[in-house]
Amino acid sequence: MEVLMPEPQIYVERTLAIIKPDAIGKEEEIEDLILQSGFHIIQKRKLQLSPEQCSNFYAEQFGKMFFPNLTAYMSSGPIVAMVLARNCAVSYWKELLGPSNSLRARITHPHSLRALYGTDELRNGLHGSLSISSAEKEIRFIFPEAILEPVPTGQRARDYLNLYVKPTLLAGLTALCKEKPADPMIWLADWLIEHNPNKPKLQYHISQ
Repeated sequence: MEVLMPEPQIYVERTLAIIKPDAIGKEEEIEDLILQSGFHIIQKRKLQLSPEQCSNFYAEQFGKMFFPNLTAYMSSGPIVAMVLARNCAVSYWKELLGPSNSLRARITHPHSLRALYGTDELRNGLHGSLSISSAEKEIRFIFPEAILEPVPTGQRARDYLNLYVKPTLLAGLTALCKEKPADPMIWLADWLIEHNPNKPKLQYHISQ
């Protein structure tokens, strides 16, 4: 008797990234850096938030002295919001962003995104979620249709690896042995990207 098993799923950590109004002109350049850093852009949306929406998004900052300027700044022009996915997405994105103060970032983290594209302490070019829980909350705020999977454990994770990861990896290693490239690690990485059967599709949601 054949036992039918549901298609296994595996969780990939996600975080919310926002290109703020002062950096919107560098959108394509920033996206290229994001992709080069190992992230997948799962969803993307260009929109302009109202002051009320900004107040709700930054509700945890309510009462702080900079709050009125923050909401005014974030509602001053269009933004690009993206759901980024990769292993340890939240921490890697925070590291790529650098310090929240762009002026300080230029001194301590000169190659960070905020050092490159931010203006000052308030207008720092980009937003990143502070934790996994805040990422989930912020993604649902910007992308209410988003489905965030629970983290699989035990047999579900093993099933996914056996069905989807190991066959692709084995095929890649076999091709590597036949090709015998000068730099096997880079060749294998490129091969896996090209032949990834579960490569997420980039989705655009444009709001006028």
